[in-house]
Amino acid sequence: MKEKLKIDIVSDVVCPWCTIGYKRLEKAISELGLQDQVEIEWQPFELNPHMPAEGQNVQEHIAEKYGSTLEQQKESQEHMAEAGAELGFTFDYFDDMRMSNTLEAHILLEYAKAFGKQTELKMRLTTAFFSERKDVSKRDVLKEALLDIGLNAEEALAKLDSDDARYEVKTKEAYWQNMGVKSVPTIVFNRKSAVTGAQPVDVFKQVLSELTAEA
Repeated sequence: MKEKLKIDIVSDVVCPWCTIGYKRLEKAISELGLQDQVEIEWQPFELNPHMPAEGQNVQEHIAEKYGSTLEQQKESQEHMAEAGAELGFTFDYFDDMRMSNTLEAHILLEYAKAFGKQTELKMRLTTAFFSERKDVSKRDVLKEALLDIGLNAEEALAKLDSDDARYEVKTKEAYWQNMGVKSVPTIVFNRKSAVTGAQPVDVFKQVLSELTAEA
């Protein structure tokens, strides 16, 4: 039995291009029939590690962080909504949308890994944030997501008060940043080569075909 192709996806739950990038990668894997030959692991990256608990209005946040005007933001959001729709994902942007702190979401993604449900939880949280107008820093929202995918919510939420669990996420974030990851999504293949950004499906197909042919 040949070894699976290991794919690390460094991303954040509230990163729209991470969602688009993953959905395109997923489509490439599916079109090549490689579902049984790849193993995906999600790696933590906080776009806004200093985001306060109450979050910040998305429009204000983007203007502050990237200097984007409201017009530019609307254009970008329309572009993302179109890209999402092509992949069966809904981006529902609204004026009062708030950027969330995602540290606790990342702790739960580490927890879900042990049960083989990391991708399921990742997509559940991303959908909650972008499609259902939910704040993924709130514990009741996190609890609902855990229950939706059949995980033990009580056990998982207990991790959120563990210093060790926080340290583990911060250590992983530091590892990937030290490896040169400055933007997300960064998709790493067998810890040897990487693709950044939400590349087109064909680019992912080419990379996957080359790597599986080598294997």
